Amino acid sequence: MDKVNNINPTGPTTGETPAPIPAPVPASGPPPADPAAPQKKPSRWGGCLPWAIILAVLLAIFAIWKFPSFKAQAELGSAYAARVGCSCRYVEGRSLDSCQSDFVPGMEMISLSEDPATKTVTGSVPLLASRSARYAGATGCLLNPEN
Repeated sequence: MDKVNNINPTGPTTGETPAPIPAPVPASGPPPADPAAPQKKPSRWGGCLPWAIILAVLLAIFAIWKFPSFKAQAELGSAYAARVGCSCRYVEGRSLDSCQSDFVPGMEMISLSEDPATKTVTGSVPLLASRSARYAGATGCLLNPEN
């Protein structure tokens, strides 16, 4: 139903053009939004951004707190892999690929590489640790000292 008012009708039936009705002026507060102005879109993150920042900070603190432990485990694992890989390759005479199958579960990140000229096998964990073992004849394989 149309809005009811007490003004005489105007328009095509009476031959008059309607006068524009002025918008009411608010007593206080921001001016009314311009319908032609672009509307502000709601944020894509909504209310999740503060929680995401808090979670990222907590994750960074945890990683910094645990980093020495991760690095120590990587050093130990790469040294073990280098020693076992060297013994497998130069004492037993097997290929380096078959030596990686001797690793215990959980050592999937450790990769082996060899230098046939110096009879050295290097075990490494990407971005964390790398250790080498050298074949020393009758003594077997010895870990190279850390630099």
